Amino acid sequence: MDVWRHPEDIPADLGPTVVTVGVFDGVHRGHHAVLSETVRNARERGQRSVALTFDPHPATVHRPDHPVKLVATLEDRIDRLAAAGINAVYVQHYTLDYAQATAESFVRDQLVGGLHASLIVVGEDARFGRNNAGDGDLLIDMGSKLGFEVILLNDLGEPAGRRWSSTWVRELLAAGDVEKAAEILGRPHRLRGAVVHGFQRGRELGFPTANLKGEELGEIPADGVYAGWLVRNVPGTSAAEYLPAAISVGTNPQFDGVERTVEAHVLGRADLNLYGEELAVDFIKRLRPMVSFESVDGLLSQMDEDLRNTALTLGVPTAGRVDPDEVTAI
Repeated sequence: MDVWRHPEDIPADLGPTVVTVGVFDGVHRGHHAVLSETVRNARERGQRSVALTFDPHPATVHRPDHPVKLVATLEDRIDRLAAAGINAVYVQHYTLDYAQATAESFVRDQLVGGLHASLIVVGEDARFGRNNAGDGDLLIDMGSKLGFEVILLNDLGEPAGRRWSSTWVRELLAAGDVEKAAEILGRPHRLRGAVVHGFQRGRELGFPTANLKGEELGEIPADGVYAGWLVRNVPGTSAAEYLPAAISVGTNPQFDGVERTVEAHVLGRADLNLYGEELAVDFIKRLRPMVSFESVDGLLSQMDEDLRNTALTLGVPTAGRVDPDEVTAI
């Protein structure tokens, strides 16, 4: 899949395309319905499918004091669009100047003039252009004048329930409901980042962890302990390795921590040296909230239970603490 970020990146011989537009944060099931329709029509026409997306999130640009925490990183978004079958993604750098374009000029100059849209596929609630003045009716009207077609898809969601949306996913993650979030996403919620050095308290207790920090990870679920998978690339290949993990999210109140981190302990493994690696963590189920115990022994007892519950949730063999002297990570 091609990724374009500037008008000059677009091939001169692009030809007519089928275009869809959206932030596509998280690429949830509602997005997939739009993307599938885009890809299907492009293949039937023998044309390229193109997704126009925006970075940073428009709401963050317009309200910088209340930035939107993305469900997934831009890198993951692009990967998901590629997996959906999209041929090319145009990542539009979103600025206040860009937002001043009228709905008519956005359609005429970028979608038709720049991306060569012969068909535009969007949800029926799509809004675009200055002050979100453009809608489906405007698209249809301009299509009749400029010679492109329009497909407007109905809102998609649970039967007789709420429509699928990135906002709903964020609400669920803030509540720690990663299972319901996965239903909307169509897959487990994923964070991606580089492994950094921590305080190594887990290692000393027999629970060595891969520590991920930073706002760039994506939307971090509520504090607590989760069952999930640590996903890493197999060195020298394009394959991914899924390792069962107990995941801790929070500030580590047992030791008066103040920095919020994501720490993943791979069940039964003392031989992993992951520092500096770029990896992902998939959240499957929240096991419990983050709490402080009266003693370290109480914490250890609960962590032993967390390991058992993680193995039970993931359907893998149980594993206890590892011997701190056997940990090979530096």
